[in-house]
Amino acid sequence: MSAPSPEVAADRGDAEGRTVVVRVPATSANLGPGFDTLGLALSVYDELTVTALPDGELDIEATGEGADDIPRDASHLVVRSMAYAYEACGRRMPGVRLRARNVIPHGRGMGSSGAAVVAGLLAAKGLLSGDVELGPDALLRLATELEGHPDNVAPALFGGLTIAWMDPDGPQHKKLIVHRGVAPLVLVPAFTMSTSLARSLQPLQVPREDAVFNVSRSALLIAALTQSPELLLAATEDKLHQNYRAQAMPETDRLVRALRAEGFAAVVSGAGPSVLVLADGPGQRLVAAEVAAAVADTPWEPLMLAVDVKGGTVRDQTEGST
Repeated sequence: MSAPSPEVAADRGDAEGRTVVVRVPATSANLGPGFDTLGLALSVYDELTVTALPDGELDIEATGEGADDIPRDASHLVVRSMAYAYEACGRRMPGVRLRARNVIPHGRGMGSSGAAVVAGLLAAKGLLSGDVELGPDALLRLATELEGHPDNVAPALFGGLTIAWMDPDGPQHKKLIVHRGVAPLVLVPAFTMSTSLARSLQPLQVPREDAVFNVSRSALLIAALTQSPELLLAATEDKLHQNYRAQAMPETDRLVRALRAEGFAAVVSGAGPSVLVLADGPGQRLVAAEVAAAVADTPWEPLMLAVDVKGGTVRDQTEGST
């Protein structure tokens, strides 16, 4: 990604009138023991149509999840993420017309903020195509800078099961293909959970035994998700974050414990409060949903999902895919 001179950035046209369509999947991070490391892309999608307008114009419309609560100005997370990408590329951001169809639940632990960040970056990528090219590494770096950690944005960008980590060169990821026998079920409550609150409940230090426990389960979870789904129950045990966060979402904790007592690999989805069940086949997923309906004392919406394998996409509305 080259950085043009300020004179070029100031004088360049901004593809006014160009329209791109962006599609980004929901994600579930942590997956039990893989705290801030593992993430899974799921087949629920936010879709946006973004058009470059003359400088200074901003027109935002949104439907679906959270449509009544999101801002209609430059503080909108998609718009902020676009602006961040343009600044990183040394380009002046055009005005924007944004039409968003939100499907990913907000504040439920399904990566809605990460999806918005990725959507904004992909929109910028599409509008800048042919001028500045934003490659996978640059997108992951920018998304991580905006989101603060890569565990949600990596699967949103690349799809599948991702392992994300930081090294001196910045965020890195490895995408893995999930075994076809793994059938995700997400149980979504009506109430929300603040990610910052959930994170504040965790201690800065944990016992050595708990750290070793989670290392073993994280390693086992990779094998379970890619080769041996019958190991998912043992592989999703966790001692680093879920117990500490339970006090803030007791209904979630009760449901996770009830499902695990029945043999299902249930975990808190991201920071919660949704519950992710990694069932060993579609039939077991149906049974898990029935168990949840029978034991829960508050309503939970069951989402029977697939693992998304493509990640976020952007296409020019008139020129095809990019």
